[in-house]
Amino acid sequence: MDRLALLVIGLVLGGGVGFVTAAGFGVTLDGHDHSAPGGHAAMAQMAHEDDSALDISAGPSAPTVALELARDPVSGWNLHLVTGNFRFAPEKAGAAPVAGEGHAHLYVNGRKVSRLYGSWTHIAELPPRAELRVTLNANDHRPLAVAGAPVAAVATAP
Repeated sequence: MDRLALLVIGLVLGGGVGFVTAAGFGVTLDGHDHSAPGGHAAMAQMAHEDDSALDISAGPSAPTVALELARDPVSGWNLHLVTGNFRFAPEKAGAAPVAGEGHAHLYVNGRKVSRLYGSWTHIAELPPRAELRVTLNANDHRPLAVAGAPVAAVATAP
């Protein structure tokens, strides 16, 4: 028999045996949620879902954020974060908090979809009347608050 034919037969049979074995152990081909800690203690710590806000005193140096949502002329949407007293510091994500710097989290209809390291982002598609919420976050991922109120802004897609 031709070597190529034997190779193809071996690959097909090997793949079939592999799939049957994997199915026997409950392994499936569906995806998984990368934002879920997966039941591992180390992953839970890295999930950054600590909701305890980093509270900042109110005053003229307190951070602010506002949103401007515009349809992109080619496709999707452009979201502009207009921040005050805040510097995006992607190089320090996960590090100790420093006053006035960090990153933002973008939520669409209550679901976190992205971490933002700058004032502009493109969103490929949005459902009609989608609610966009952006929070400013410290380097250690805790949401920022001023006098107990979250530093956040909301916009609604048309």
